[in-house]
Amino acid sequence: YVRFHLISPLIQESAENIVLFDTFVNILSHNLGEPAYEADVAQLEYKLVAGEYGLIIRVKGFNHKLPLLFQLIIDYLSDFSFTPAVFEMITEQLKKTYYNILIKPETLAKDVRLLILEHGRWSMIDKYQTLMKGLSIEALSAFVTAFKSQLFVEGLVQGNFTS
Repeated sequence: YVRFHLISPLIQESAENIVLFDTFVNILSHNLGEPAYEADVAQLEYKLVAGEYGLIIRVKGFNHKLPLLFQLIIDYLSDFSFTPAVFEMITEQLKKTYYNILIKPETLAKDVRLLILEHGRWSMIDKYQTLMKGLSIEALSAFVTAFKSQLFVEGLVQGNFTS
């Protein structure tokens, strides 16, 4: 089991940064779909999660091939690229996801409660409005470059691994 948390202070600076971060993580997951398929067949699991303060990479499975899967994820992260069609598809999916959260009273109530309790939190309404105003491909590229330049890493490795 390998878990790394790539933390960046850039994410919480604005609602736009959070939306750009969500877009980035979803495009990264989309890009990894085909190359990581063989790892999935070999019973290796991975998950990319857009956490509040950064990207969480979770990988688990048999230890002899796990570093290869982790390296694949890191390679796609470091050489991040996307097409305009993928960008449009992911932003449309995000619009639907945000909207579905907003129309459910229990999730909206949880979001409002956390907004009151946590300093510097951006509401789902802020994120949805930012996304509806529109994001540019240039803004995403600039965000990804800035994100990768301001990273702090925490990691946990469990299992049959040497130091």
